[in-house]
Amino acid sequence: MSFNFLKDLAKLGFFTAFILLNTMNVKAASELDIEKGKTIYMKGRLPSGKEVEALRGEILIKGEQAACVSCHRPSGMGSVEGNIIIPPITGHYLFRTGNLPFATMDPISGKRFNQQHEPYTPNALNQAIKKGLNVGGREMNTLMPRYQMTDEEVGYITAYLGQLSQDYSPGIKNGTIQFATIITPEVDPSKKTLLIKTLTNIFAQKNRSTINAKNIGHRHMVTAAELVLGTEKKWELNVWELSGDSSTWSDQLKKYYDEKPIFAVMSGLSGASWQPVHDFCNMQKIPCWFPSVDFAPPIDNSFYSVYFQRGIGLESQVLAKFLSSKNVPKKIIQFHQNNDLGNKAAFSLQEAFNKTGPSIEDQSALLIDKNKLISELANLSAKDAVILWLRPEDLAIFSDIPAPKATVFISGRLIGDHQFPLPADWAKQVKMVYPYELPDQRQASLDYFHQWLFYNQIPIEDEPLQAEIFFAASSMTETMIEMLDNLYRDYLIERAESMLSRNERAKYEQRERISQSLRWSSRNPRGTEEEQAMMKDDIKHNEQILNNRKDDQGKGKGTSIYPRLSLGISQRFASKGAYIVSIDPNTASSNKPTLLPDSEWIIP
Repeated sequence: MSFNFLKDLAKLGFFTAFILLNTMNVKAASELDIEKGKTIYMKGRLPSGKEVEALRGEILIKGEQAACVSCHRPSGMGSVEGNIIIPPITGHYLFRTGNLPFATMDPISGKRFNQQHEPYTPNALNQAIKKGLNVGGREMNTLMPRYQMTDEEVGYITAYLGQLSQDYSPGIKNGTIQFATIITPEVDPSKKTLLIKTLTNIFAQKNRSTINAKNIGHRHMVTAAELVLGTEKKWELNVWELSGDSSTWSDQLKKYYDEKPIFAVMSGLSGASWQPVHDFCNMQKIPCWFPSVDFAPPIDNSFYSVYFQRGIGLESQVLAKFLSSKNVPKKIIQFHQNNDLGNKAAFSLQEAFNKTGPSIEDQSALLIDKNKLISELANLSAKDAVILWLRPEDLAIFSDIPAPKATVFISGRLIGDHQFPLPADWAKQVKMVYPYELPDQRQASLDYFHQWLFYNQIPIEDEPLQAEIFFAASSMTETMIEMLDNLYRDYLIERAESMLSRNERAKYEQRERISQSLRWSSRNPRGTEEEQAMMKDDIKHNEQILNNRKDDQGKGKGTSIYPRLSLGISQRFASKGAYIVSIDPNTASSNKPTLLPDSEWIIP
């Protein structure tokens, strides 16, 4: 330990020095001190109960606005504001404990890593927090507030930072990362089989090409940093199947977790209530990564779960907005199963209309007398609407009932890619709330996914579900590559917030570069006539992909079954809208009925 370091400690006083020495070595600062530091860091509140105050430029900021977490994030691993890199400030990065740490930073200008610096001393950290001077004595950007704190309060922050993101999160051991996928009991067995089969293939393929960088052997393409640092790890999949009443699921999940801790939940299936799983993951601080659920729970104050979309909750809001933009129906009857999902769907539509909407009548489709059902539908006019929150097998009750004059709406989430589930004479009256990309355009978006299915000899049985599972796993792979050796759960979610939109855009741009390269090659032909013919086919194929992936503003669309996926800080639903589509009556009886858009992409 250097003489200057000891001099710095003396300047700060015994109490702060004691905290810093312990956090930098064996993290022995008291839990109370760490908790005080956490309150300052996360909430911008001092131990006295007063709000933290700081100057950002000439502007006074207080409380949560001044909390360190707003820029440095819960993990302490930093973020990017425009072209400004906000660096990691955990003990590893500030005090240079352990091996030389690297973090991937991603400003708009391109990838780069955190800049290395001399280890901070107590006095240097004090100057950084109070005066905005870095360890080299240079003034930081004004984005870094100048905090009005005592040395003791700085000591509390130091104690907290010393242990923040210090060790791997649970679920990582001996070079292996443990994941679980969760299946609730009401899920159709065929869907459960698809989930397990798809994930098993993805994990096996990933592990076949994963080796320690110090060994010699086959490996897939990785970043230079991942290759040099040897941070890639094997994955292990655990299948957690739940049973019985949902009130018992929390105990079942705890038993699974106690037996083998996991790093994150990947994908998963639920046809009714995912709420107990959602609550468990947030209580245990386990990331829940893009499960396939028909009704996503409310996400108020939820950090650890990210979803594709809100499911039936989104569809009901899109439908309410669509109906409100037209001539609002005089009367609405909605039919649903008398179960958790059905009741939630019915309530969600009522809530979407609030108290200003039309009269909505709820009916439990499987309990209503058939003669009464025929009579009710026959009495409806063209100014009314019928909502069917039902799966294909439940719609069999309408198989021999004449189509009503009213417009009939069905759920794209519940219908999926099945054949038209109603009698053909209903097609003229039916519209669907469709949360996916339109079929004729999404095939280009799913080009790579289809190639993967073909290579692994997996037939397309439920394209929306299989595409969701594949995207969940591939996006996890991309995110963890950029995390390098910073395997912290908070950081995983933070990376998802910043990477998803960027990666979707980058994939589109990569395909555009491929297409441009092929076009250049076509102007400079080489090879045999057969090879030139194959190249022309490739050009045509890539141009079709690019044309199909342009939205109205000419920007690239997504690479999943959803037309647009994006996340931001505190956002937990990646897809935020849906189409309203009609069914072409001429194709209603075919395996793949043609969908005709009746609306633009609607975001409620």
